[in-house]
Amino acid sequence: MSLGPSLEDYLQKGMYGPKETKPEERRKFLGTLRERVIIALFVDQVYEEKIYPEIAMMMKKYRDAHLLLNGSIRYNFLSRYIQIAKKNNIPFTIVKNEAHDTDIGLVLATNYAIEKKEIFVKKEATHSAPIPAQKKRLFKKLFINKKRKLPGRTKRKRRNIIKRLFQKLKKCR
Repeated sequence: MSLGPSLEDYLQKGMYGPKETKPEERRKFLGTLRERVIIALFVDQVYEEKIYPEIAMMMKKYRDAHLLLNGSIRYNFLSRYIQIAKKNNIPFTIVKNEAHDTDIGLVLATNYAIEKKEIFVKKEATHSAPIPAQKKRLFKKLFINKKRKLPGRTKRKRRNIIKRLFQKLKKCR
């Protein structure tokens, strides 16, 4: 009767690695637990041109935090947040897990549980697609302006050109 680990425990550890709590949660949150996360960004948010100021604010507030970055994201997008971390003396780690993929691109976490309810930064609402009525006005200004007629074209030909343009725009969506 041995109190230490058995031979079976050594074999299990050698085959499957050390036992860890909540492995799915750790894979999702770049190696940490959700209860330790201060703030997080999705991969598409890291790829955006703008830097989220909430990240820098939380780095200043939690001086003992650690920045975890998704290694599947190109370095030029990660470097902006790395520079902020260096400026605030926050250590960072680029986590590359090829066996499992996650949609989280950046995590700022502590070594202890903080249990924040809302950890994800909300994306600002952007109007990327204009209203269809405005599109029609734009094309009317370009092609059907009575003062600027297309040379050698009849009204029917102009309408056909406009219809084809709208069809191409619908296909692009």
